[in-house]
Amino acid sequence: MSEPALFDALRQALWVAVLMASPLLVVALIAGVTIGLLQALTSVQEMTLTFVPKVGAMLLAFWVSMSFMTTTLTAFFVDGIIPRIEGH
Repeated sequence: MSEPALFDALRQALWVAVLMASPLLVVALIAGVTIGLLQALTSVQEMTLTFVPKVGAMLLAFWVSMSFMTTTLTAFFVDGIIPRIEGH
């Protein structure tokens, strides 16, 4: 495999990683900002109040976006990686 082909495969892999991580990161950001606002407004500084809802929201987001992640990763391997392996 030539260097440009390798760099192209790595670029595509990084883009797929960003696409797969984005739903979880967006949900974590929204949950963190919302909980931080609620804590600032109510002056409640409980550690479990920040941790448990974030983890619950991320688990729910992971469960909802699992099919998207699987489809994205499968398409990357079927369209991008396997043809390069077979072409060699």
